[in-house]
Amino acid sequence: MLLVDSHCHLDKLDYGKKHKSMDEAIAKAASRGVNHMLCIGVGLNSFPDMLKAVEPYPQVFASCGVHPLHQNDEQNNPERLRELASHPSVVAIGETGLDYFYAPDTAELQKRSFEQHVQVAVELNKPLIIHTRSAQEDTLEILRKGGADKVGGVLHCFTESLEMAEAAIELGFYISISGIVTFRSADALREVVKALPLERLLVETDSPWLAPVPFRGEENEPAYTRTVAEYVAKLKGVPYEEVAKQTTANFFELFKLARPVGEL
Repeated sequence: MLLVDSHCHLDKLDYGKKHKSMDEAIAKAASRGVNHMLCIGVGLNSFPDMLKAVEPYPQVFASCGVHPLHQNDEQNNPERLRELASHPSVVAIGETGLDYFYAPDTAELQKRSFEQHVQVAVELNKPLIIHTRSAQEDTLEILRKGGADKVGGVLHCFTESLEMAEAAIELGFYISISGIVTFRSADALREVVKALPLERLLVETDSPWLAPVPFRGEENEPAYTRTVAEYVAKLKGVPYEEVAKQTTANFFELFKLARPVGEL
């Protein structure tokens, strides 16, 4: 069964050590059934180089946005965001969102940037990729007020409560599960995964970070999406093939501008 890594940072992998090239990382992923991936933008200044790096690969899609932990006044430029995100290779807006765990001091700047991203997403009719940590109420409020239900999106690398996940699903969002679900400390997250319908789940690596067990301590990579999917299957008591088939279908249902390679 084919899988999609719904959130990775191919441009951030260390190509001097684990992989010699992006070609090699993508080929290794394909050898484990990970045939598509979404490379995530984290800043407007770095986006053009990222897009140039992944455009030769039809199985790699791109998003454009400013990570909540990468805030500064230069990055908060909605006109520039709109311009870059209008590129036909961009299938989503983000990652964007709020992180009060690591950067509570920039909360107001984060909220302004997040609101701008939601506005651009609605204008361009592209789904949102949301990073949220310790900011449940403000995240949901901005999504609701901004009309994010018109475009939907995903709460990526999810670690929050079941109540937040269900509220996001009501807005048309999906919940993406990363290698964190395999960590020894992730009992609460495992219960959330068990409770959520497979029809609203995606899987991801967030590579090069957060490698799943048994690869913790290594650089993460898209090939490990399969490890995450197999673990989700175990938690939900269903065959791996069912998780692969459903999460792949979910991905292409959400990211409608992303076309499977066979349909290009």
